[in-house]
Amino acid sequence: MYFSANYGEARERFLAAARDRGAHLESFPLGELRGARDELLSTDVARIGASRGPSVLVLVSGTHGAEGFAGSACQLRALHEAAWTGLPVVLVHALNPFGFSHRRRVNEDNIDVNRNFVDHAAVPPDGGYGMLHSALLPTDWDGPGHAEADALLLAHAGRLGVREVQQIVTSGQYTHPDGLFYGGSAPSWSHETWHTIIREYLTGYERVAYVDLHTGLGERAAAEPIFRGGLDPGAPRRARAWYGDALTNSEEGTSSSTPIGGNSARALLQDLGKAEITAITCEFGTQDGLTVLRALQADNWLWQQREPVDAERVARIGQLMREAFDPPDEQWRADVLDRGTAVIGQAAAGVLAESIGTG
Repeated sequence: MYFSANYGEARERFLAAARDRGAHLESFPLGELRGARDELLSTDVARIGASRGPSVLVLVSGTHGAEGFAGSACQLRALHEAAWTGLPVVLVHALNPFGFSHRRRVNEDNIDVNRNFVDHAAVPPDGGYGMLHSALLPTDWDGPGHAEADALLLAHAGRLGVREVQQIVTSGQYTHPDGLFYGGSAPSWSHETWHTIIREYLTGYERVAYVDLHTGLGERAAAEPIFRGGLDPGAPRRARAWYGDALTNSEEGTSSSTPIGGNSARALLQDLGKAEITAITCEFGTQDGLTVLRALQADNWLWQQREPVDAERVARIGQLMREAFDPPDEQWRADVLDRGTAVIGQAAAGVLAESIGTG
């Protein structure tokens, strides 16, 4: 009911629902770039309630574009069904609209937006990605080059261990613009837009409950709340109180996600130094990690090709990406909506309780 077929439909439904709730709306257009259906691309912000006060709930979708379908559906359900009595809410729809529209996890420059929030004058050093790059971007997709790349990747996993390879691949790299999990050489459009949204919409609150909605990691359809921080020492305690034993922490090795640099929560911590922030990623699982990685490899290979690729292969790769980040599975969608709504409810209740001194 709340899942959309494409970015354009998701955007129209989000804007309509926000208007029906009497939200203040603002759109941030992505220049002259067009979407997969030649549509205009935009990050849209809806605020319900006061522009300042003791607390605010922030819900973000589409940081990783292709993952935006689930996030948008959760936002749409919240707009239609949630009460939020006395709690201002800021909803950011499609932080990476190009990726959302083209069903890519990355943006228009092959940048992983959730690895882009770093100091680009002093980016993290290569943690080993360079030695894996050729195994992740094969010379062909259906021929001997792919088989050779797979053998090389398996050899690295056998030598280093699967978890270590996952860490190297997914933590973010800044040396190979044509590679996976590329964090960019400068702030992306989404990076700059997110900082603008923070300054314009979130600086008036004392407490911020932040939920960034993602798919692709963890147990299928599970809603895993992954702790992303808060500068004050009480942030881990608050997050545990709000989300209970389901809360995980990449830094402690309890999460399906390895530690990553440059994620969107870092921008909150930078810009809202005086606010009490409790930030999580809500991750909805789809498939096992190797299958998801295979979809990302295929998509990356496809977009690196200079010559046209036959339509049948394009369709196969598109289906891999859909199964990895937006499965057309009605039970998965129902579970995601129910579990995502529960996590959003926990965030709202938690930050409200803190604001009245009962948290």
